[in-house]
Amino acid sequence: MPQSSSSAPQPAPAFEPPRSIAIEGPIRVGKSTLARILADRLHARRAFDPEDNPFLAEFYREKPGAAFRAQMYFLIERHRRLSEAQQGDAAPLVSDFLFEKDKIFAYINLDNEELKLYERYYEVFSAGLKPPDLVIYLQATPEVLRERISKKKSPAEKQISRDYLEEVVRAYEHFFFRYSASDLLVINTSEIDFVDRNADLQQLLRRLQEPVKGTQYFLPLGEG
Repeated sequence: MPQSSSSAPQPAPAFEPPRSIAIEGPIRVGKSTLARILADRLHARRAFDPEDNPFLAEFYREKPGAAFRAQMYFLIERHRRLSEAQQGDAAPLVSDFLFEKDKIFAYINLDNEELKLYERYYEVFSAGLKPPDLVIYLQATPEVLRERISKKKSPAEKQISRDYLEEVVRAYEHFFFRYSASDLLVINTSEIDFVDRNADLQQLLRRLQEPVKGTQYFLPLGEG
């Protein structure tokens, strides 16, 4: 009998790049730099994490109550920026933060009573936000992050203790080990430099032209 035409192989659907990308990772891992590069290359709108938190310096000095004030400022400002960016979908969106990551720092820095109040606001703010299509999680060791903090020469950041930085790195690892709300591309940046090594950047841009399904890992090939 002649073979049914329905059994003929079907062409694979064309790959559609993610419309929204969030870049995450601990302090000085390179989130903002990579977000700017990707937004320029993809002709995308940008949403950047606030860097002008007026309570952050007091928090790094461990002033009582500063952690809660800093956390609430971040929560409100991150929600505002993402809400505005998600209105309309004419162009892709690249952000250098994931809204859910706000909880990482809340659980590290707030006491139990502060956390109860924080979570009530978090639930309200998170309800109307859409998760990104793709999250790029940048990793680095605490030692590498400390070197980058030193190069940044920010007086407030230099007050970050080694123990606190290690706790943040562990919290990120725990969070993304269980993360499943979006496709996830994990990149260890300890040996990668997207700014000074163009080959690393070009390999990542090529990788983003291919699908990311579930959780996948990206490691650029070494030169030579």
